[in-house]
Amino acid sequence: MEHVKCQCGHVNPVGTFFCEACGKPFQHEESVSLLDMKYEGSARRSITYNKTLVDKIWSFFSSVKVGIWLIVITLVASAIGTVFPQQMYLPPAVTPSEYYADQYGVLGKLYYNLGFDNLYSSWWYMVLLASIGISLVICSLDRVVPLYKALKNQRVTRHRSFLKRQRLFGVSSATPEDIAIVQENLIKRRYHVRTENENILAEKGRFSRWGPYVNHIGLIIFLIGAMLRFVPGMYVDEVIWLREGETKEIPGTDGKYYLKNEKFIKEVYSKEEEDKVFDEAIDRVGNSMIPKNYQTNAVLYEAVGSTIAGQEPKLKKVTDYKIRVNDPLKFESFALYQTDYKEGELSKMFLHLEDKTTHEKRGPIEVNLANPEEKYDLGNGYRVELLSYFPDFYFDEEGKPSTKTKVPNNPAFVFKMFTPTTPDGEVSFVAIRQNIEPAGTNKYKMTFAGIETRNATALTVRKDLTLWILALGGTIFMIGVIQGMYWNHRRIWMQRIDGEWWIAGHTNKNWYGFRNEIETVLSGTAVPQPEDKALMEKIS
Repeated sequence: MEHVKCQCGHVNPVGTFFCEACGKPFQHEESVSLLDMKYEGSARRSITYNKTLVDKIWSFFSSVKVGIWLIVITLVASAIGTVFPQQMYLPPAVTPSEYYADQYGVLGKLYYNLGFDNLYSSWWYMVLLASIGISLVICSLDRVVPLYKALKNQRVTRHRSFLKRQRLFGVSSATPEDIAIVQENLIKRRYHVRTENENILAEKGRFSRWGPYVNHIGLIIFLIGAMLRFVPGMYVDEVIWLREGETKEIPGTDGKYYLKNEKFIKEVYSKEEEDKVFDEAIDRVGNSMIPKNYQTNAVLYEAVGSTIAGQEPKLKKVTDYKIRVNDPLKFESFALYQTDYKEGELSKMFLHLEDKTTHEKRGPIEVNLANPEEKYDLGNGYRVELLSYFPDFYFDEEGKPSTKTKVPNNPAFVFKMFTPTTPDGEVSFVAIRQNIEPAGTNKYKMTFAGIETRNATALTVRKDLTLWILALGGTIFMIGVIQGMYWNHRRIWMQRIDGEWWIAGHTNKNWYGFRNEIETVLSGTAVPQPEDKALMEKIS
């Protein structure tokens, strides 16, 4: 049996609790309990069908409890993801597994092993977001479609059992003049009044019933925007470090755009230059402690033609720009923000080749710490080869030299020195204030001759093509909140039955306000205020 035909002639879907048209209950017709008006007694698919696999999946995701649990699990996972920094925010050139273990101990190691270091781009986090979206869609369709059909099919004349089992119900012997006054008052209160055989249905605020489903639409759009952030080309949020004079590819541009750091400038407040209102603060912390401006003088380039792997691209200058805090360089859909800086980073180191006996020095050689050469020719048969380079030197657990990062914070080298008197070469390990030789005694050594430093700047590269989707979802969500919160769906039925006038009322919320409004509508007539059955039960 696929349909249920009522005595009024209306055909209802199987599973309907009371007729969509006249309101006659299909079970327990004589019961005095209140009707469940939440979904107008309509048949929900999740309750009616539960046989096939599709039915079971539909029933699972249509459950409000399931939706709430999915949201709670996602919120808890998101909160755990903020306990330690995500992998994308770790210092450059570190090993994530070692970093989390060294910095945060056992908890950090567990955090990494469970995959929370890349939480927001993990497959299971995406599955959680998708599941919330599926739950919202199915929950909405499971309820809004039958609710819409039931409200659309409702008739003015309702079954007497429907009226009796409303929360607000009363009987009176009103005159036609009283009914005319009531109808006029309803129209003044902005009710939409329909009549049928002297019977009256007054309704207003039906659109408020769709508020929760508008909320769901907004949340679904918001989730789509959030998930699109993980689609390549839709969202970029990365940091690029540039030393003065250095040119690098801008992340997220697929090799199309490059940026050069011409110069980094840091300015501080000075008593001689600023207004006297700053004197007290400057005296308290010192002239060099209050920053005034962080600025990167940058040049934006665009790659021209096709790029061959291993070759430097041909660059065309696009623009010069002074990037300051809150004054980013913008191009296409990208924006470059001033984020961080590092002053006095080691750039070059100068070393002499020194005879340990005569202290005669040759050179110096110039070692570019960002890209050192392998061989250095000093002439007259003197030359030096770089065997190993450790930019951020330390000894590991086995006592072997290693590097923490690729940043030259503590450079160390292994050189092999060739001279006319030592044609087979001598090996020397050189670090800051360290010069270690293998077993035996070298005739020559590498000695420190000076350093050259430069400033480095950190710029955040941002591109967000999903922002308008997130804003649209948030706006629709707020419209749904306002729609469902500040309006009520109110209905008043008045029917002539057995020579008496029956009056019943229902609202989806704010019964106190609804009772007061009915009292206003009935003022000036002999029609008494209908009783509130729920209120009477509480009193009794």
